[in-house]
Amino acid sequence: MSSKLSYYLEDNWKRLWVLALWIGIMAGLFIWKFIQYRNRYVFSVMGYCVTIAKGAAETLKLNMALILLPVCRNTITWLRNTRAARALPFDDNINFHKTIAAAIVVGVILHAGNHLACDFPRLIDSSDEKYDPLRMYFGETKPTYLALVRGVEGVTGVIMVVCMLIAFTLATRWFRRSLVKLPKPFDKLTGFNAFWYSHHLFIIVYISLVIHGERLYLILDWYKRTTWMYLAVPVGLYVGERTLRFFRSGSYSVRILKVAIYPGNVLTLQMSKPPTFRYKSGQYMFVQCPAVSPFEWHPFSITSAPGDDFLSIHVRQLGDWTRELKRVFSAACEPPMNGKSGLLRADENTKKTFPKLLIDGPYGSPAQDYSKYDVLLLVGLGIGATPFISILKDLINNIIKMEEEDEASTDLYPPIGPSSFDWFKGIMNEIAELDQRNIIEMHNYLTSVYEEGDARSALITMLQALNHAKNGVDVVSGTRVRTHFARPNFKRVLSKVASKHPYAKIGVFYCGAPVLAQELSNLCHEFNGKCTTKFEFHKEHF
Repeated sequence: MSSKLSYYLEDNWKRLWVLALWIGIMAGLFIWKFIQYRNRYVFSVMGYCVTIAKGAAETLKLNMALILLPVCRNTITWLRNTRAARALPFDDNINFHKTIAAAIVVGVILHAGNHLACDFPRLIDSSDEKYDPLRMYFGETKPTYLALVRGVEGVTGVIMVVCMLIAFTLATRWFRRSLVKLPKPFDKLTGFNAFWYSHHLFIIVYISLVIHGERLYLILDWYKRTTWMYLAVPVGLYVGERTLRFFRSGSYSVRILKVAIYPGNVLTLQMSKPPTFRYKSGQYMFVQCPAVSPFEWHPFSITSAPGDDFLSIHVRQLGDWTRELKRVFSAACEPPMNGKSGLLRADENTKKTFPKLLIDGPYGSPAQDYSKYDVLLLVGLGIGATPFISILKDLINNIIKMEEEDEASTDLYPPIGPSSFDWFKGIMNEIAELDQRNIIEMHNYLTSVYEEGDARSALITMLQALNHAKNGVDVVSGTRVRTHFARPNFKRVLSKVASKHPYAKIGVFYCGAPVLAQELSNLCHEFNGKCTTKFEFHKEHF
């Protein structure tokens, strides 16, 4: 038990100390305000309701400021390259953003609930004698419940609660991923568009919060109204980031060079690289297509290598925006020539005009730190392999140089699945052709077929083996990389890597469904506790 705890602490100490500090600060602020109002006259009228409401309000000020910091992507990308990365878990920025949002929900319930259900009724029902010292705050005449709610404080509070309720609800996984099926026209409330636009309600929330903070009950001195003090730096930083993004995206003028559409609804876009655009393998950028929407920006992994003279992304059709993006580019494409893969293709010589694209970035991600590991294990499910394509290309570009210098190589095991990998064939063939020293080991998993050894897959297994032995090409993937059936046994994979590389530092990078992420994370912890190999797990977040 102690060894498991020690390995858990070793793997999660960055998260734990940040969470502990955050919770400690919230607790300190809550207790400070609780005691402050416990010792004021108003406590004799409203009781513990006012102490809880004011304590929760102080944590809300903190969290409304902090929630902006994890989404300041330019700042985080810059900080990844500083010493701060040694102590701060930048890979968990989105998770921390969500955690703060949950704390805000709790704070709103405590603050608004105590005011509406307890403080206001107690104030209204108080005797004239008890109300007399409170006249300076609420007026000569005792207010009615409706008057309290209709005041500036009440109206701004209601506006914030309504906007938060809409934004938080549409940001949940069920609505954002369109897992909730609603009848028309309410189906527009699901999907990424609803999430994106509803999040901009927070402009109204922050304006209302500042006004609300300047009209606080029970506080007359301006310097004690501290809401703006909490918000000044984070809001200024966030506004600066959005301003930078606006002007930078306008300066990054790109020209579409090639387009290809593959089976599985995968769109590949190759574009010119702006001279000032510098990035690392594993990073991502935001893309906007005005022909689809002049407001929406969507993140995509950069699949070209830093040494390439172009930029490329791979887009899988998953929602309204990607569906429309595929449609507008399909209109400019034609069936491919013989020997070319893809259902539709186009390049600069195509007579039709390509839609305009704007880009913004690059932004940091866990995969960009791949070079600090001795061995890489890259796991991508379907289109989840895209964050690793740039890494593979970068390794390919360095293979010849590594051979010339005769340096120790880095092994790479990327189990990839499921099917519809026409768009990945070129990468797999290129790796197989250039990797003469077996630096890179590829495994393609077709998860929709029964595993090897099962009678139901015996025929295709036999045909696959014969074709690979005769032609050196896998009958399933159409590449030199052998395809395995069913989902991989990751415990066996990690065991093999650990046996082959004792005392090595292994970077396990994953992009795909959350269920497998938990399995891989648990396996890394398990192997760290029983072997000399050190596994570090990273999951891509957008």
